[in-house]
Amino acid sequence: MKIKNFEILASNGLRRKALAVIEAGLEAIDTPTVIKKDVSFEKDVLRVKNESFPLNSFERVFFVGVGKCALEAGAAVEGILGERLSDGIILDVHRGELKKIKTFGGTHPLPSIENERATRAIIGLLEGATGKDLVIFAISGGASTLLCQPQDLTCDEEGEIFRMLMRQGAAIEEINTVRKHLSLARGGYLAKHAYPAKVLSLIFSDVPGDDLEFVASGPTVKDITTVADAKKVFEKFGLEKTHGLIETPKEDKYFEKVKNILLISNKTALEAMAAKARTSGFTPEICTDCLRGEAREEGEKIMAALHKSKPGAALLYGGETTVTVRGNGKGGRNQELALSALHFVKDGEILVSIASDGWDNGEAAGAICDKITKEKAGNLDVEDYLARNDSYAFFEKTGAQIMTGETGSNVSDLIIAIKTR
Repeated sequence: MKIKNFEILASNGLRRKALAVIEAGLEAIDTPTVIKKDVSFEKDVLRVKNESFPLNSFERVFFVGVGKCALEAGAAVEGILGERLSDGIILDVHRGELKKIKTFGGTHPLPSIENERATRAIIGLLEGATGKDLVIFAISGGASTLLCQPQDLTCDEEGEIFRMLMRQGAAIEEINTVRKHLSLARGGYLAKHAYPAKVLSLIFSDVPGDDLEFVASGPTVKDITTVADAKKVFEKFGLEKTHGLIETPKEDKYFEKVKNILLISNKTALEAMAAKARTSGFTPEICTDCLRGEAREEGEKIMAALHKSKPGAALLYGGETTVTVRGNGKGGRNQELALSALHFVKDGEILVSIASDGWDNGEAAGAICDKITKEKAGNLDVEDYLARNDSYAFFEKTGAQIMTGETGSNVSDLIIAIKTR
């Protein structure tokens, strides 16, 4: 199972059913399963969903995967294409070895010299492609940090910018607007480096709304933002240093032979979760696939919506909230959302929030908010833990953390709230 501590956590019927719904969502977005479902190769024709790409018109086929789904996607594509694959590079947050594709491990959520070196290797491979070649990309969440290739900054300086934006609760679109203008590998630059080759980009969206320009900072998508937009984000959050900003490629020629295909998003997970909730006897409602806002505020709002719902309701959410960091604790937006909801949870109710990649700013993927968690908390001061942004420690002490390990998938966060009476 994706949830490694499922049986330990499933101490009553409601928990078991709620976790089973989350499990169904994670299974639906399993990267190898998605690739094998939507990508096939027969009689020298590559098919992706409803698109066909005859490979007899290409001399070489390269694969470049970047992000938290890259290793799993690369393994699946390597198995599908076999000897037709000429070469490739993968840059992921976790490490592994493949037969033909070179693999690199990088750091996340902050960039490093390892990211920069691996990105340079990717650029080198792409710049060797010609108009007779096909480059297949697999682009997924996490690639924004991994594709580190600053022009006038160091990786550490770039990382400090990201750290300050994240601590102040900047939205993913704001952060990625800045990211696109700090690297020679984001914001359409990988398409430019691959020019004049044909480019097929398989995109795994972790961005609410699935705007491909912001998924992984759009390395194969023509960028409509400018340096001026990045400067506005700097100004909004009081960042004084604006040197090192780079304009992204705007020439149409770099994108005329690029085909970007959205392979999967959180909609797939939410639909699978709704189906599982229905067979479990609940009435599911997908409330939004674009959840945004401050995590602790959204936790309260979700519980308010649950209280207004009829018994048997299962409210489903996908998206990415933000956390304005005020303390020095540990924990991500899912655990903070669940912790804020703990004040309001009633008997017969449960809320589960999880990061689909398995990493909620720490080893836990997310947490459970219900009566059991509340009872185990005893005299623990919820407000104190929230003030210190220390949700990880709270749920570790109450035994309510969900552990999956690195899932190899990434489609934003997934939340279910159930009311039984």
